[in-house]
Amino acid sequence: MSLFNIKTVSTEMGGKPITLETGKLAKQADGAVLVSYGDTRVLVTVCCSKEPRAGADFFPLTIEFSEKYYAAGKIPGSFHKREGRPTQEGTLSARLIDRPIRPLFPEGFYYDTQVVASILSVDPECDIDVAASIGASAALHISNIPFNGPTAGCRIGRVNGQFVVNPTWAQLESGESDMDIFVTATKNAIMMVEGGAKEATEEDALNAIMLAHSEIKKVCAAIEDLRKQAGVEKRVFTPAPVDANIVSKVSTFAKAKLEQALRTKDKGERYSLVKDTKKALLESLVTDAQKKADPDGAKKTLSEAGAQFDLLQYNLMREMILSEGKRIDGRDTKSVRPIEVEAGILPRTHGSSLFTRGETQVLAAVTLGTSDDEQIVDTMHVKGYRKFMLHYNFPPFSVGEAGRMGGTSRREIGHGNLAERSIKAMMPAYDKFPYTVRIVCETLESNGSSSMGSVCSTSMALMDAGVPYPKPVAGIAMGLIKEGERVAVLTDILGDEDHLGDMDFKVAGTAEGITGIQMDIKIEGVNEAIMRQALAQAKEGRLHILGQMAKAIQAPKTEMSAWAPRITTINIPVDKIREVIGSGGKVIKDIVAKTGCKVDINDDGVINIATNDAAACQKALDMIRGIIAEVEVGKTYKGIVKKIVEFGAFVGVLPTTDGLLHVSEIAHERVNNVNDYLKEGDEIEVKVLEVDRGGKIRLSRKALLPLPEGFVPRESSGGDRGPREGGNRDRNDRGPRGPRR
Repeated sequence: MSLFNIKTVSTEMGGKPITLETGKLAKQADGAVLVSYGDTRVLVTVCCSKEPRAGADFFPLTIEFSEKYYAAGKIPGSFHKREGRPTQEGTLSARLIDRPIRPLFPEGFYYDTQVVASILSVDPECDIDVAASIGASAALHISNIPFNGPTAGCRIGRVNGQFVVNPTWAQLESGESDMDIFVTATKNAIMMVEGGAKEATEEDALNAIMLAHSEIKKVCAAIEDLRKQAGVEKRVFTPAPVDANIVSKVSTFAKAKLEQALRTKDKGERYSLVKDTKKALLESLVTDAQKKADPDGAKKTLSEAGAQFDLLQYNLMREMILSEGKRIDGRDTKSVRPIEVEAGILPRTHGSSLFTRGETQVLAAVTLGTSDDEQIVDTMHVKGYRKFMLHYNFPPFSVGEAGRMGGTSRREIGHGNLAERSIKAMMPAYDKFPYTVRIVCETLESNGSSSMGSVCSTSMALMDAGVPYPKPVAGIAMGLIKEGERVAVLTDILGDEDHLGDMDFKVAGTAEGITGIQMDIKIEGVNEAIMRQALAQAKEGRLHILGQMAKAIQAPKTEMSAWAPRITTINIPVDKIREVIGSGGKVIKDIVAKTGCKVDINDDGVINIATNDAAACQKALDMIRGIIAEVEVGKTYKGIVKKIVEFGAFVGVLPTTDGLLHVSEIAHERVNNVNDYLKEGDEIEVKVLEVDRGGKIRLSRKALLPLPEGFVPRESSGGDRGPREGGNRDRNDRGPRGPRR
């Protein structure tokens, strides 16, 4: 009798088969599904606690993206040679799973829930993020955990103008695909969008999203089929009952005060009013005596009242927008907050800018480096170097709080990745701008979409640094309030509108098209009409912001900062690389030691010389050109006597090229002892007489010397021949010579 009760379903996405299997692996988990997609294998498990977390007022969902390097036939490059903390790529993949499924759990479900996606085999042709997203939804859907799915993920690329479903890793990394948009959806609506493109139009972006949705529907049907075969009955979950008496007291006490607070434009003042109102409400409901007499009952009353207060605030803000078209700060639904911009505010950085939009403020600083500054990348997919980095920081003081500062949070990684993607789409190619570029975005104030503020600030800072950035990029965040058929799309949302609203839809790009896009929602999906409206309003807002940014800087500076390294590029023949490097790196080390420049040599013969000293750069260029130069017959060179021999001397005419100065070519007169004329280390001028087929070089000194006074060439049957140039003669065949002196 078999230990396994295996159930499988299959479908296809983009023409490639996908198989979902359960009943064989990890059977003690609440749900476990193995996704097979090409040679990619991802095992996704889900477990949920049997009791709610004590005192929790949020859904404690955690997603772990467990990268296994053996899946790609690799050994981790760390000192311990085993997987450690998640990589940035792993963290971003975990967020792709988390964001679309979180809204699909019931309100008030405070049970610890953990989803683990274990990557067992990696096929570069078949997307592991897609497989993990599908597996997470399937594992939840067949389990007893309440979940209003299923969902599925799909990635859309664009190659040669044609959409590609789930493009390969090579197509994305090489730039062959100029679009990378990841979409997660249920069969009915879009749940999440994440990605970027090289100036895609709004219509192209929307068409890509809808194509992904059509593919997702097929996978959702397969997951439903798997549940029919292997699903278990969902556990009964009933939200805690609401005390009508508490609801009435909260509304009577707080409604008028909350309405006043929600019409207060200043964030700090508004938050103080809300906080004071809530504190007064709770104090009016439970006295100190009640807390002592019945601590559990008092705690329950305070918890319920607090939840109802938050719900009242949520409903009042949404109703104000839907009924009056007025927002918290007094704007209409399409207006952008006031903007202040400034470039070049930090004297010693290579480029900087400050972008302030309402109560959101981001400082961006650019640092330019050489290949020595590239980031080493060692992931399951690739081992290489990263030349462009954007790091986003969100300190607690940006929201007026005291908090812990330390490692980079998942949120900071996600926001930084979105900003980096949006900016990188327009970065010049490395062969045209051979610098390592690092941008740091410091969020100094935050009240809505600091990630899009980072995009705007970075764009200006790059131009301030003199980076040949072709077009400025701006970003804006859109929101949504939806109650039944009543819908309001909000341009440039505040933090409260993000928190109390239904959507956070960020769009970044140039005046011509989209470079970065991200959408998260809190309801069960949005349709095409809402997305189309949001994209149209986002474009209007983006164009407005670009106009404001132009007041600070309109084009890249022609001169870089005095503190930035200057990189000069020279191309040499590939067969000359060995000569420039030298045995054991001797030659290149000598160039660096004598000039103080950083010199990087690539396998294709491109050499980058980095220094702030123009004279040092020129010296390095001259040394390199001297090394790779080819001697020319008939040309005069200033050389160094390298070695004296009985039959002449070897003279270095180029740094790595010597020629023979035969004894007969040292002087017009007969030379009996070379040492009477030359010493090792002497600097002399010589003329190249011949370069034979073997590359041997014959030199002459006497060809450059004037005839000595009284010198009479020996007559012969050939007439007055004068001194003979050339002739590779030995001592027994000297030929005609002048008289002895």
